[in-house]
Amino acid sequence: MLVFNKKSDLSAFLSPLINQNKSIGFVPTMGALHKGHLSLLEKSLSENDVTVMSIFVNPTQFNNAEDLDKYPRTLNRDVEIMQELSNNIIVYAPEVDDIYEGNTVSESFDYDGLENQMEGKHRPGHFDGVGTIVKRLFEIIQPNKAYFGEKDFQQLQIVKKMVSKNKIPVAVIGCPIHREESGLAMSSRNERLSYEAKEKAAEIFKILKSAKTFFENNSPEATISFVENEFKKFPEFQLEYFEIAEESSLLPVSKKEADKKYRGFIAIFIENIRLIDNISLN
Repeated sequence: MLVFNKKSDLSAFLSPLINQNKSIGFVPTMGALHKGHLSLLEKSLSENDVTVMSIFVNPTQFNNAEDLDKYPRTLNRDVEIMQELSNNIIVYAPEVDDIYEGNTVSESFDYDGLENQMEGKHRPGHFDGVGTIVKRLFEIIQPNKAYFGEKDFQQLQIVKKMVSKNKIPVAVIGCPIHREESGLAMSSRNERLSYEAKEKAAEIFKILKSAKTFFENNSPEATISFVENEFKKFPEFQLEYFEIAEESSLLPVSKKEADKKYRGFIAIFIENIRLIDNISLN
């Protein structure tokens, strides 16, 4: 398995493959790999001649310095996990300076308002950091397809918008949320949970599924109240938000329309660790 730490070396390796019209699939990650990441890799391996995975904890998308410091960094373990899947994965694991060249700041992006909802409201500047790193990785790797998990559904829509507005020739592919047997959405942050908290966090998806059923015969406002009341039963949780939004615009919904697709989005703390999840409501 090839591991590159410098973009110049990676570009030199990929350039002849691009010239041979080899299809390149790309999976961007911040490491601490789990089965959800591996499912993205499997899809890329099945659809492309070459698969690249980046492992980079991007500082410009963190609003909380403590969260950045504590984010798990497990490169050696990640490489071992990938090798069990396939030796045909190319890894790009740069240092911050290789990406930002001494100027670790975000570009500014206009996502037509997608950035102002949910995560954007609670994490100002977060999606400028996401856009900055994804755009730079696309420029370095020049993939034909890029794979993102739907757990970060707002991020997926943001990346699609960024690609469209900047006319970047890459197909952005959303892949289903990968879950633990308990239903908890797989996340690198789950590694920081105690055993007890991880078991309790299974309630998040249970309540989301109940909200989906409740939403069938009730208004968005009533469904939001239902979810808030359900979480009040569990003092371990601190609910940051539960919102119902239209999938394409991500705008909050006050009234259901028959031809629209809706999704419930949640951000919640347990043991001071922030978890997000979402569920299609129709």
